[in-house]
Amino acid sequence: MKPRAREIAEQVRRRERSARQVCEAAFGIIDACNPELNAIVQMDRKRSLAEADEVDLRTSRDERLPLAGVPYTLKDNLWAAGWRVSQGARAFADFIAPRDAWSVKRFRQAGAVLVGITNCSEFACKGVTDNPLYGVTRNPWDLRLTPGGSSGGAAAATAAGMAPLALCTDAGGSTRRPAAHTGLVGMKPSLGLVPYLPHSFAEPNLGISVIGVMAHDVDDAALALECLAGYSPEDPYSVAAEFRLQEDTADLRVAWSPDLGCGFPIDADVLEVMEALVARLAVQARAAPDWPAGTGEYPLAAMQEAGLAAFYGNAAADPDVVALIEAGRRRTGAEIAECVLKREALAASLARFFERFDLLLAPTAPVTAWPIPHLGPTHIGGKPVGPRAHAAFTPLFNYCGVPACSVPAGLVRGLPVGIQVIGPRFRDGVVLRYARYVESFVRAMTATGPPPGGP
Repeated sequence: MKPRAREIAEQVRRRERSARQVCEAAFGIIDACNPELNAIVQMDRKRSLAEADEVDLRTSRDERLPLAGVPYTLKDNLWAAGWRVSQGARAFADFIAPRDAWSVKRFRQAGAVLVGITNCSEFACKGVTDNPLYGVTRNPWDLRLTPGGSSGGAAAATAAGMAPLALCTDAGGSTRRPAAHTGLVGMKPSLGLVPYLPHSFAEPNLGISVIGVMAHDVDDAALALECLAGYSPEDPYSVAAEFRLQEDTADLRVAWSPDLGCGFPIDADVLEVMEALVARLAVQARAAPDWPAGTGEYPLAAMQEAGLAAFYGNAAADPDVVALIEAGRRRTGAEIAECVLKREALAASLARFFERFDLLLAPTAPVTAWPIPHLGPTHIGGKPVGPRAHAAFTPLFNYCGVPACSVPAGLVRGLPVGIQVIGPRFRDGVVLRYARYVESFVRAMTATGPPPGGP
C-alpha cells in the first residue's frame, strides 16, 4: 500500500524522514514509471529539492504544516511560479508562470512539495489525455488504455505512486472521470470554495471549472481540501464558506440514480457492480432530479466552444480542439444567452431535488477505460454512442456548482470504476464524509489496487 499524504506529513513533522528524503524517493518512482506512462511532462529537480529543504527548515522551527513534505503534482494548466506550464499547447510551450495560483500558494504554505507538471489535453478540453506538444498519457492499469481526461496525467501519476496528491481542474468531469478510470478518489469542490483566479490561464469554462484534487483515499482528499478552501477577493466566484468534514452519516437521505433521469446508457457489467455496492449502502430511494426537458450530454457545450474560440482561436494544433473552436465561432449571442438560462434551470432543478434528499449517488462514468487513441467507446450498454457519451454523468454538476466526489466502486474486467457522491453547494464536508462511508464498504467487498505492475 502506497504511503498516504497524512502519513508522510506526520513522519516529516516528527522528523522520522526529511522532506528532502521524501522528495528524492518520489523522483525514484517517477524515473521508474514515467517513461512508459508519460504522466509528468515537466520536472525541476533543483527547484523541488529547494522547496523540500525549506520545508525541513520550517519543521525545525516547529511550524504547523498539514502537508509537511508531501509530494504533489500540478496539472499543466495551473500556474506555479518559475515553472514551465503550457496547457498542452505548442503556442505556450515556452511560457514560464510568473506567479503561483491560489491552490499552489496554499499547498506551498501547508508544506507540500511540487515534484512535476502533469500532462493534459490541449487547453484541457478532451476526455482523453494527448496533445501535439507532449503526446499520449497511458493508464497504469493497462498501457493500451487511456486514463481519461483532461487530467489524465494527474491520474496516471497518482495511481502509479509518483505523488500521493494531485492538483488539477474539473470543468465537466476532468478530475472525477480520470480518477474513476485509475482507482482513485477525485474531488470536485463547490464552485467558490477554492479560488480559481487569479494567476492562471484564461479559462474557457469560467464560472464552471473548479480546482480538483486526486488522492488514494477520501481522508487525503479531505486533508487537501482543508488546505485549499478559502476566500480571495480577486476571484469573482469566491465565497467565504466554511469547510469541515462532517463526522456522522446517520439520518442522511440518500438517493441513487443509474442514469441521472436522462436515460444515459451504461455498460451492464459496470451497472452490476454499482447496484451491488448501492444495495449495501444506506440508500432511501432510486430517484433523479427533474431536469429541464431535453437535458442530455453536455447541454452547455456551446459555452465551452465559444470560450475556446474567444481565448485560443488561433493557438490550437490538436484537430479535435480545432473542431471545437470552429464550432464556437459559429455560435451566436442568442445561443450563449440560452445556455445561461438553461444553466439557471438546471441549478434550480437540482436545488429542488436536494429539498427532498441530502445526497445523490450516480456512476462517475458508464464504462471502464478504453483503448488509445479513441476519443471514447463507440458503444455503451450495447448502444452506438457519440464520442462524449462516456462523459455524460459529470458535467451537470459543474453547471450547478455543487460538490461531487468520485470514489472507487470496484473492478470490472480487472479495471476500476467509480461512483459519484453529489451534494448541495457548500456541503462538501457531508459529501466527503459519505464518500468515506462508501469507501469503507468497497474495501470490504474488493481490493481495487494498486495497478498491476505499479510500485
